[in-house]
Amino acid sequence: MRDASPQTVFLKDYTPPEYLIEQIELNFDLDEQHTQVRSTLSLRRNPQSQDSSTALTLLGEELQLVSIAIDGQALEQSQYLLGEEALVVHEVPQDRPFQIVIENVINPQANTALEGLYLSSSMLCTQCEAQGFRKITWFLDRPDVMSRFKTTLTGDKGKYPVLLSNGNKVGQGELDNNRHWVSWEDPFAKPCYLFALVAGQLECVADEFITMSGRRIALEIFVEKHNVDKCAHAMQSLKNAMRWDEETYGLEYDLDLYMIVAVDHFNMGAMENKGLNVFNTKFVLARPDTATDSDYEHIEGVIGHEYFHNWSGNRVTCRDWFQLSLKEGFTVFRDQQFSGDRTSPAVKRIEDVNALRTRQFAEDAGPLAHPIRPEAYIEINNFYTLTVYEKGAEVVRMLHTLLGAAGFRKGCDLYFQRHDGQAVTCEDFVKALEDANGVELKQFRLWYSQAGTPVLTVSQQYDSESQQLHLTIQQNCPPTPNQPVKAPLHIPVKLGLLAADGSAAQIHYNGSSQAEITLNVTEAEQTFSFDKLSQQPVVSLLRGFSAPVTLKIERSLEELAFLLRHDSDTFNRWEAGQQLAVQVIFKLIDAIELGRPLQLEPVIVDAYRSVLTDSGGDLSYQALLLALPEESYLSGQMAVIDVEAIHQAREFVKKTLADQLQAEFKQLYQQHHRDESGSFDAGAVGRRRLKNACLSYLSKLENQDVYHIAEQQFYSARNMTDQLAALSVIVNSNHPAKARSLDSFYVQWRQEALVIDKWFTLQATSSMPNTFATVQALMKHPAFDMKTPNRVRSLIGAFSQANPLHFHAINGEGYRFLADQVLALNTLNPQIASRMVTGLAQWRRYDAARQGLMKQQLQRIVATEHLSKDVYEIASKSLA
Repeated sequence: MRDASPQTVFLKDYTPPEYLIEQIELNFDLDEQHTQVRSTLSLRRNPQSQDSSTALTLLGEELQLVSIAIDGQALEQSQYLLGEEALVVHEVPQDRPFQIVIENVINPQANTALEGLYLSSSMLCTQCEAQGFRKITWFLDRPDVMSRFKTTLTGDKGKYPVLLSNGNKVGQGELDNNRHWVSWEDPFAKPCYLFALVAGQLECVADEFITMSGRRIALEIFVEKHNVDKCAHAMQSLKNAMRWDEETYGLEYDLDLYMIVAVDHFNMGAMENKGLNVFNTKFVLARPDTATDSDYEHIEGVIGHEYFHNWSGNRVTCRDWFQLSLKEGFTVFRDQQFSGDRTSPAVKRIEDVNALRTRQFAEDAGPLAHPIRPEAYIEINNFYTLTVYEKGAEVVRMLHTLLGAAGFRKGCDLYFQRHDGQAVTCEDFVKALEDANGVELKQFRLWYSQAGTPVLTVSQQYDSESQQLHLTIQQNCPPTPNQPVKAPLHIPVKLGLLAADGSAAQIHYNGSSQAEITLNVTEAEQTFSFDKLSQQPVVSLLRGFSAPVTLKIERSLEELAFLLRHDSDTFNRWEAGQQLAVQVIFKLIDAIELGRPLQLEPVIVDAYRSVLTDSGGDLSYQALLLALPEESYLSGQMAVIDVEAIHQAREFVKKTLADQLQAEFKQLYQQHHRDESGSFDAGAVGRRRLKNACLSYLSKLENQDVYHIAEQQFYSARNMTDQLAALSVIVNSNHPAKARSLDSFYVQWRQEALVIDKWFTLQATSSMPNTFATVQALMKHPAFDMKTPNRVRSLIGAFSQANPLHFHAINGEGYRFLADQVLALNTLNPQIASRMVTGLAQWRRYDAARQGLMKQQLQRIVATEHLSKDVYEIASKSLA
């Protein structure tokens, strides 16, 4: 068991800070093992605080204290108390501002948790969100303490020729012994989680952006020398994001300089530190031969996300960490809008919903369920979740739907105007939207405090005499931890009606006539009636996925095929195809469990044939229409998950479709196969996506013809998208050239860490036999490194979270393996370790034998001595 019960932090216990830090001056003398920090804090009593204590508590961890002084007077040891997590000064001035100077030492090289100041290869860099700044120096490490930062960095010119921090560069100079210094000043007050420094041997790729008011902004991306040729897309993405935010939200950049640094060792995707974003290399570096089309899209989206944080997160920040979705949910929504505008709104929406329903809905249905604004946490790092981010974005999207684009923009304008330079709450955001539009959203606020995925059950009744359609919608939300009873939510449901010929039927409702309307579902049960319908229409519900809910409505296979062919809503057309496949697959699962022979319904073959032969339009969208529901999504639809039956049924559908539509798949593959270098434009991306979807189906035929096509594409490809798609087909089949192809790929790309991550992931997620043995062997591969989060995610994370067939093997070896790795990571990097534990969190969803095996490993984890707060919280909540 742990050494001591970890402390739970509650939202209800929030109190304003006792002191404010107006300004902080930081001086770093940088060294890999012995960095000296001198911090000068200008403090004053906070008039908002009700606390009467005359002591000052500053938070700090893993720091070596050298000295502390108040107003130039060094403190004796009796005047302060030094603990493992805090420095308490017994008596500080109450009636006037005062200054504290602290000197301390830190060891970046020993910091494998990658929080605070740490070593990534030979570069020093920081990660301070959420609570990393306290590992740099003692401070009021909370987001509602906003300070102006001035930072001076000193270091060896050979080791650290580049010295970066927040804001604008205000001074630099040379020192003896080949040393130099640079000073930075950020004119905007910010919480300490937005502080950053980077020092190392880096090359700069420079450009500029001219804002809507005519200001010239210097743009700089810093990378290691061998990566200079992989920055063009990131730079263009940054300029696209800056222009988009001006045009869509009227928001202009505020400093003279915007910097991005790419680092190899990073726990997250990227970090929006003011003026100095630190990025995982995965979301900066791209060249057509090393990055896939998906990588290109993600890079643009993540660069947009971090840039948009300059206003939704930095200029207006969170009062406390329970409000994390205030900045993250809002900014994810903004980056989704941006990416949709930059690529295909239809494709982007489907991808986002697919990820939400596959992963976030599972979180909502399990022991780790929490509202987008949690009530309590043990370790805040554990709440950087799909719920806070992705469901949080859906909540903002619903507000956009309810208020309309113009009303939402008006509300955002007021929010930024009213709260610029403040640390605020989710309530403040909703209030600004209400005030700007003269509306009341009291019931809608429940989305912030209520966990779980609501279920909408819809029934319909058509009256031919009155020519009316009556639609009854019931909403309920299953119980979640600590929330057994749920109140009805305000749910916007977009609706369209289709006539028998597939055309749009006008909706006559409440005296108006429209092609599409939004119903406001606010009660446990509501009936909506539509007039002037001479024949029963086909209902298209929850268009654009207008709310993060599960929709239950009885439909025949024929009706779903009709919607797949005719629905004008691009999301619902795709959804009809998904639900058609779901129904067919679950009929097959029933047959498997009853030992009956498997047969494919002709209706799905005809439906997929029509998709294959539908020429023209968005090729990426056509590829998505061909994609079967993922095994993880299908798992979410079962009361007791049967991993083998799901895999067998889905494979049977894919193989039979490939067999019966072989000519169509081949024709489409050949039509769109080009020898291209990988230009990132919509036409080329669509061609590759559709061609490779066809190749994936054809691979199920396991014949020499398809083997030859895949091998030829693998060796001749001039872009990573095509090469990786071909290798995936080879790895997930009995292809005779499998070992040779994997070796060839490794030799070709062994100097490119991000490409080798893909090589690990392809093997870890293979559905072929002996995959677990392959994973075990790869753990000993010279290129595998437990201290590199990207590499850990590419192998251990990929196997445990994206290979249900082999991870959930009935002998339990996958569970034992994961628990072993979690315990190994627990001391190295608790944040990454806790994310790995989630692979065991859904143990109650499986059969009794697997439940016992998974539970046993969770109990083993919880019983381990010196367990980190991060891992303890996830493992213990999973068992609760």
